[in-house]
Amino acid sequence: MLCHFCNNACVRKGWSKNTQKYRCKTCFKYQREQYVYSSRLITDQQIIQLTKEGCGIRSTGRILNISPTTVIKRILKIATHLTRSSPILFGQTYQVDELFTYIGNKNNRVCVADSLNPKTREVIDIVLGRRNKSNLKKIISTLVLSDAKQITTDKLNIYKELVPKELHSTKHRGINHIERQNLNLRTHLKRLNRRTICFSKSIRMLDAVLRIYFWFGAKTIL
Repeated sequence: MLCHFCNNACVRKGWSKNTQKYRCKTCFKYQREQYVYSSRLITDQQIIQLTKEGCGIRSTGRILNISPTTVIKRILKIATHLTRSSPILFGQTYQVDELFTYIGNKNNRVCVADSLNPKTREVIDIVLGRRNKSNLKKIISTLVLSDAKQITTDKLNIYKELVPKELHSTKHRGINHIERQNLNLRTHLKRLNRRTICFSKSIRMLDAVLRIYFWFGAKTIL
């Protein structure tokens, strides 16, 4: 048989009457000629598309006819090394805002802070956790190091301590673009809807879904 991964020749490995294993001579991966469980045939692109369209873990599993556990493992694997699609531009104007959601239940409130370049509509950074100085500093530090021309935020007092005075702006309607993006985010991902029981079970899973939503491939979702 030919390898499912590199299309080179495979050799039999061991002996089995019904589920014979093969090993590729080139990439050395073990595989079978036929699989009973259909998850082997599901591509990452199918899972990414359903995730961006707001399907939850169980709904994705039902549509693709695979286990929810498999969906979780594949999403986490896809998002492991996923970062912003292009480098940060120097001398740009940025907007920073936060939205709130829950992890597990409504007793565990979590802040999703992000920064946006309003010209390119690209999300620069995402930080999850409490809305405190240490977490928001991670967002602001990246923008300051990129020699930002202006950083626009709301009138939260924490920003006055973090953003240099000459760069900081809190003008009326100054963060319209990122607020519109956060509204799109709540609309597209049901785990972020205001009235929902589809909360993420872990902060790691929420981070993985947001990375896929913002940084995998196209910007058309914005």
